[in-house]
Amino acid sequence: MNLAMQQMAAAVLYGKEELRIESVAVPKISAGDLLVRVRAALTCGTDVKVFRRGYHARMIRPPALFGHELSGDIVEVGAGVKRFQVGMRVVAANSAPCSKCFYCNRGQENLCEDLLFNNGAYAEYIRIPARIVEKNTHEIPAHVSYQDAALVEPLACVMRGLEETGVRPGDTIAVIGLGPIGMMFVRMAKTVYQARVIAIGRRQSQLDRAARMGADELILNDEGADVITPVRRLTGGRGADVVIEAVGLPEVWQLAMKLLRRGGVVNFFGGCPEGTEVPVDTGNLHYSELTLQASFHHTPALILKALTAVSEGYITAKDFVNRVEPLSNLLDVMQHLMSHNGHMKTAIIP
Repeated sequence: MNLAMQQMAAAVLYGKEELRIESVAVPKISAGDLLVRVRAALTCGTDVKVFRRGYHARMIRPPALFGHELSGDIVEVGAGVKRFQVGMRVVAANSAPCSKCFYCNRGQENLCEDLLFNNGAYAEYIRIPARIVEKNTHEIPAHVSYQDAALVEPLACVMRGLEETGVRPGDTIAVIGLGPIGMMFVRMAKTVYQARVIAIGRRQSQLDRAARMGADELILNDEGADVITPVRRLTGGRGADVVIEAVGLPEVWQLAMKLLRRGGVVNFFGGCPEGTEVPVDTGNLHYSELTLQASFHHTPALILKALTAVSEGYITAKDFVNRVEPLSNLLDVMQHLMSHNGHMKTAIIP
C-alpha cells in the first residue's frame, strides 16, 4: 500500500488549549519502521494536562502531532523488519529506551537518558519508529479488541506503580483520585494483588464506579471533607499500608502522606504542575519511617505484562471507555474532559 505523497487528517497541538485538526502528509517510514493505520486512540489524563498547559516537559513540545494511546493495523513495513507484516493488528507503546545508558543498565529503562517518545495517535496513520518497533510493539491477540489493546500503555504505568510500592496480599491500599488511572489502580490492586482497597473520590458517581471495580471501602472527598478520620477508622487507627496519589496536586500529595500508617509507602503517581513544591513533616517522615516514592512511565517488560493482563481480561475497554467520537470532534472532547476532571476515556476513531 503506497501512501507516499498522500494526505491524512491529524490533530496538531500548537500551544495552550490550541488544537487543530489539519491535513498533513502521511508519515514516511524508514528502515525498521512501521506505518500503522490507527483504529483506536484513547484520551488520557496526561493528554488533557498537555492540552491545558500547552506542552509536556518530557514528551511533547508544540507544534507537534498529538496523542499516544493507540492500536491499529500495519499498512507498510520498513526494510529489515522481520516480526511484523502488513495486515497485522498491533499495539505500540509511546516510547522505547536505548538499552545502553547508565539507567538502562540498572533496570531503570523508564529513566533512560535517551528515551524516545512517539506522538501522533490522533491521526489516520502513525509512524512507529524502529526502536519502538523492536522493543515496544506487539501483535494484538485475536480475541482482544482495538480499544482493549489501546489500554496497554496506561496500564503498564499503573503496574509499575504497584510493583514499586511492594503491595502484598491483604495490605490495605488507599487510592486517591478516581479517574481512569485511579480506577486501574483499584482494579489491579484488588484482582491481581488481592489487597483491600479504599477508594477516595470527589463524586458519588466515581465511588459507585470504584465499587464496581472491586473497591472494598468508599470515601467521598468533597470540599471540606475529613478523609483522614475515616481512613484511620477503617484501619484500626493505624492508616493505610499503601497510598496511591492519582490526582497530581500538591495539596493532595500532602493529604496522601497523612493517610499512611507508620512504615507505610506512598506513591505520588499524579504529576504536579512544573515548579511546584510540597512541604514535608520531617518528624513524621523520620520517626514513622515513611517511604515516599514516585512512579514515572513504564518499561518494555511492563508493556508486555500489561498486554497479558488485558488479554486475560483483568482490564477491558467497557470499564474505561464511555464515549466514541470521530477525530473531527477531538477539540470538543478535550475541552469537555478539561472541565469534567476524572471522567473516563473517550475512544477517538479516525
